[in-house]
Amino acid sequence: MYTADIHKTPRTFLPPNLNITDWQVLEPYFSELLNREITDKPSLEQWLKDQSELEAAVSEDACWRQIKMTCDTENKKLEEAFNYFCMHIQPQIQPMADALNKKLMATPLLSELEPEKYHTYLRSIRKSIELFREENIPLQAEMSVLQQQFGQITGAMMVTVNGEEYTLQQAAKFLENADRKIREEVYHKIQERRLLDKEKLDKLFDQLIVLRNKEAQNAGFENYRDYRFKELGRFDYTKEDCYQFHTAVKLHVLPLVNAIYQKKKEKLGLDVLRPWDMDAEPEGTKPLRPFTNGDDLLKKSIECFQNLRPFFGQCLQKMKELNHLDLESRKGKAPGGYNCPLAESGAPFIFMNAAGQMNDVTTMLHEGGHAVHSFLAHPLELSGFKEYPMEIAEVASMAMELFTMNHWESFFDNDKDLLRAKEHQLERVITIFPWIAIIDKFQHWIYEHPVHTHEDRTTAWVNTLAEFQDNVIEYSGLETYRSNAWQRQLHLFEVPFYYIEYGIAQLGAIGMWMQYKNNAENALDNYSNALALGATKTLPELYKTAGLEFDFSPEKIKVLMDFVKGEMDAIS
Repeated sequence: MYTADIHKTPRTFLPPNLNITDWQVLEPYFSELLNREITDKPSLEQWLKDQSELEAAVSEDACWRQIKMTCDTENKKLEEAFNYFCMHIQPQIQPMADALNKKLMATPLLSELEPEKYHTYLRSIRKSIELFREENIPLQAEMSVLQQQFGQITGAMMVTVNGEEYTLQQAAKFLENADRKIREEVYHKIQERRLLDKEKLDKLFDQLIVLRNKEAQNAGFENYRDYRFKELGRFDYTKEDCYQFHTAVKLHVLPLVNAIYQKKKEKLGLDVLRPWDMDAEPEGTKPLRPFTNGDDLLKKSIECFQNLRPFFGQCLQKMKELNHLDLESRKGKAPGGYNCPLAESGAPFIFMNAAGQMNDVTTMLHEGGHAVHSFLAHPLELSGFKEYPMEIAEVASMAMELFTMNHWESFFDNDKDLLRAKEHQLERVITIFPWIAIIDKFQHWIYEHPVHTHEDRTTAWVNTLAEFQDNVIEYSGLETYRSNAWQRQLHLFEVPFYYIEYGIAQLGAIGMWMQYKNNAENALDNYSNALALGATKTLPELYKTAGLEFDFSPEKIKVLMDFVKGEMDAIS
């Protein structure tokens, strides 16, 4: 039914070889759309298709600039190309895009478009018109450039262990070492290195808060949080639902987190569990090493996806053929991982920082889930139809982590390691919830109190940390490190308020896994059918197609946590 054999969408409105070097190249096409007469339903639909083609070309150009820059943050030409787009092309596009939106909404022929097909698309257009302010254009351009400085600052962070230099991602392997002294030493080195740039990151964040607050006020909002909720298209839940999620995590997740950490402490035979013990194994048990390098990780991931459902494997294979992957950690590469949809190419790009650990397998499978979503949504008619809500996008990625567990023999050649890997994954499913709640709640405070000192911010952060803290790990003496731990979270700098989605989607992913355990083929069909809808349905409708309820109430969270606990008990 679905195919990974996709090709770059042919252009019919733009020249096939159009190279976006500056605004002058694009301006004639925006003007043509703005001035074109729309006389009947077919001409309206053609206008929408031509506008979509223009949007896709611009989007893909911007994406490649960002991809190339994050792959090599030390290359000034790549940085300049990205910054040029942000400062000189995007600001020219925004008022024209707003004018096109208003032209669409003003046409009397709008009523002839099928409501079911265009409902969410037109809702998004109305939202964009409501939020657009000419005075925000330079602010948004400045923010786009500033946000990328986080990757440049953190991508340059290196530590020396045993006379060799490592990125922080590579150094994390030493936290799995059986020698506790080595773990502690490397833990301190990583934290001390982060502290060296504390002031630099504080100042960067200060600038972003000022700009974001101004952007919100210009658009008539009391604070940036309320503006951002609207901008992110959160039509189906409110800040109060987020608060409810925070409470549910404390009630129904923290007790499980404490049990997991207590078991870890006993397994290691320690009187006191410290943060540098969290990735260690008992004496004599070697750390999981599921792959050797980026090529090996990709080969095994393709095999794993293929065994789950051939179409999934074909998606990664297509990306391999197109060289749409950069998987290994190295100096000068931005931190983190992402799947970047490419609006014209169809096959997205996966970026990550693999260093040979089990966490890297999870990241690859996670981003692979996003990639499958990109493939499934690509055939949709308009670019706007493909701009799916992040709450379903993260279901795509997190459910894939769980679906694939039955096929992890691609990474492990013995049952003992396979069981350890599955236990690691299920522990991670649970232990990530408090961090999601912490990051989300901290952001609510930040943007409700945009004028604050660094001391105020540190106090708010430390208080939030304490609220969701386990009662097993001993953190004494590490207060300085913990006081700026928020600075390691890329989302705070680059994609504000994009974090609660992980919590909502993790619940959806667990629900998908419950389906999978009951009827694997039916669950995979529901999953694929929901993702193929892109953004053409509301979030609750997308969840319904996936066989899920859009519900993250404390009662629902308890049911799902009990299920995961049962699965953990069954394999441990």
